[in-house]
Amino acid sequence: MKKSFIIYKNYIIKRKYKFAVLILILVLYYFSLPKQLFIDPTATVITSAEGDLLGAKIAADMQWRFPELDTVPVKFKKCITSFEDGYFYLHWGFNPVSMFKALKQNKKEGRIVRGGSTITQQVIRLSRKNKPRTYIEKIKEIVLATRLEFRFSKDKILNLYASHAPFGGNVVGLDAAAWKYFGQNPEHLSWAENATLAVLPNAPSLIHIDKNRKKLKVKRNRLLKKLLTEKTIDTLTYELAIQEDLPSKTDPLPRHAPHLLEKIRKSHSGERVATTIQLKQQQQVNAILKKHYTNLKQNHIYNAAVLVIDVKTREIIAYVGNTPTDKEHQKDVDVVDKQRSTGSIIKPFLYTSMLNTGELLPHTLIADVPIQIAGYKPQNFDLGYNGAVPASKALSKSLNIPAVKMLQQYGLSRFYQDLTKLGFSSISKGSDHYGLSLILGGAESNLWEISKTYANLANTLNHYDETQGQYYKNEFQDLQIIKNSNLDFGKLTTEYPVYDAGSIYTTFNALREVNRPEGEENWEFYDESQSIAWKTGTSFGFRDAWAVGVNPDYVVGVWVGNADGEGKPGLTGIRAAAPILFDVFKKLPTSNWFNAPYDELEHITTCSISGHLNTAYCQSIDTIWVPRAGLETKVCPYHQRIHLDKTSVYRVNSSCESLENMKHENYFVLPPLQSYYYKLKHPFYKTLPPFRNDCISQETNPLSFVNNFNNQDVFLPKNFNEQKNSFIVKVKHRLPNTKIYWYLDSLYITTTQELNEVSISTGKGTHILVVIDEFGNEIQQKFTIIQ
Repeated sequence: MKKSFIIYKNYIIKRKYKFAVLILILVLYYFSLPKQLFIDPTATVITSAEGDLLGAKIAADMQWRFPELDTVPVKFKKCITSFEDGYFYLHWGFNPVSMFKALKQNKKEGRIVRGGSTITQQVIRLSRKNKPRTYIEKIKEIVLATRLEFRFSKDKILNLYASHAPFGGNVVGLDAAAWKYFGQNPEHLSWAENATLAVLPNAPSLIHIDKNRKKLKVKRNRLLKKLLTEKTIDTLTYELAIQEDLPSKTDPLPRHAPHLLEKIRKSHSGERVATTIQLKQQQQVNAILKKHYTNLKQNHIYNAAVLVIDVKTREIIAYVGNTPTDKEHQKDVDVVDKQRSTGSIIKPFLYTSMLNTGELLPHTLIADVPIQIAGYKPQNFDLGYNGAVPASKALSKSLNIPAVKMLQQYGLSRFYQDLTKLGFSSISKGSDHYGLSLILGGAESNLWEISKTYANLANTLNHYDETQGQYYKNEFQDLQIIKNSNLDFGKLTTEYPVYDAGSIYTTFNALREVNRPEGEENWEFYDESQSIAWKTGTSFGFRDAWAVGVNPDYVVGVWVGNADGEGKPGLTGIRAAAPILFDVFKKLPTSNWFNAPYDELEHITTCSISGHLNTAYCQSIDTIWVPRAGLETKVCPYHQRIHLDKTSVYRVNSSCESLENMKHENYFVLPPLQSYYYKLKHPFYKTLPPFRNDCISQETNPLSFVNNFNNQDVFLPKNFNEQKNSFIVKVKHRLPNTKIYWYLDSLYITTTQELNEVSISTGKGTHILVVIDEFGNEIQQKFTIIQ
């Protein structure tokens, strides 16, 4: 062994220069092939969850060059190898026989008419930008082709060829060619279509709408004949294939989700991205929005966006960033992630927060009266007042004043922190910046964040049911748009993430009772109708219309408006956004309703009228399920025991009536201002009877008018501008600094506290001025304006 080693060593030493040259050649050969063969820019391509093309953005060099294929369809493999390189799977990068035949023919013609190149050599030539066909260049191709064979498998080399071969015009690669010429995936092409594409790279200038069509068809059919001869296809397939027409024009690429394409391009430029979009749902939502856009633009409303989310995976299955409008109306703007005033769309989160902390029961009465807080005067959409309204009804009817009262009670800073926990990163300027208007649209968010939050709440309920009473630590997740993105919900815990399941369930039940738009009113009577918790929102000035709907499986979010912020009459959530929402839900599979999370609910009795925990004085009670924290709420403050005389007309007490002659009744009594408006909407509401005159505790009215004009005519002269003057009304109150509320013809005018005088200006006719103090004492005067 040692002797043999010495012999080999001496042999190498004697020929060291030759071996050095050989090693140098091997090193040069090893490094002769660039690490990356192709550096051309590629188009950004997005596909659906099923693999269908949703859209593509042309490459930077204006070529339709898709990212490299992972695999080449079998039919195209058969066609291209049969046409270009019959011995592709046998040679090591070049075919000496083909090269000899080419050399002989070129010598005979006196010019290069045949290359004899293998597919591997053609890959090398494409990567070297089709340098002139010279014999020196051919030698380089052979060397690099053999090196390429050592680096990659045959299938990989075919992938490179199919991805970078020219197919005429600015179409590069099989994938782009299949879509441009035949409008479908390469996998779905027929034998005739594959044969057509297989002969094109050999002479890509052949593909024209008006010329060379005969020549192209001859070449295609010749290849089909060869496939028949090789028994790749049978006779019937061949006969049918040669009857197929050639493409007469290039097709535009699909544009199912143009705004999503642009969104993905920003972070995945030049890549092929598989999205979570379901093509059928995307097409249906596109059609729905297009139909509604036709109607909306008649009212000069030009933009809208829709998201459809799979609750359990957080995957977006339909993404429409805008309507098919024009450039003048910013058709290219993706509205999904643009900040817009939230309107009332976040009111359910305040309702849930208060249920979650036990500061509210589902139907607790909330004041709905004129209020002014530090100069801020919120108003309901209909400009009316209910006096007092159940919290659930205030939510379902989206009343503004009760929402502000609730936010004031709960605490602005606390609610702001809740929104932060829910993931509203766009609402980030601090609670003091927004003030109480936060609940009415004083903040801005976007369709992505809002839809995500509803989806997170819905799946909190789903997971609570699936895990038999537990929560996931990382339940609140962002929406997913890239396919196969892994969600990590974290470990199971008994602590709820933001809200407990009982509060969420109660909120969704309240939202399920929201009156549906025209045409959907009787949804409960149809078997195919779905139970949906939904909410609308309208921003100040009719600039933004929102609608969000949720069930255990899907969330649908809709925004409608003008991208430039211009408001329009009729641009409300119920009229503009809700019809789109329900049309989308009709196309989704029917879902059952959420299972009740009974471990997070308590069965209690409440006063039917007030919604509070019942007392002995409640006139009727309800037994309902409430979040567990609701057990800590206060008992009903509105029901009280009063004493009446035998006629039941007057209140009495021991100073004027014996106990045996008294009648005792339970009364529902609201604070004075609430009572005033409540009885306008509830004719059966009974105010407290007055005390009988002989009772020592009889009440005297502390209010009085300074100027008495009851049942009088009032003349209002005109000023120099031909405008009517006003007249001043003054009242006095026995207790200084008492709040006094003024109403003219049942309409609220203002509130005074120190200087109790008001300027009255109104039209001709008879009017009634009512003044009420904060204790419920009331005075009024009736007068007639005659000028």
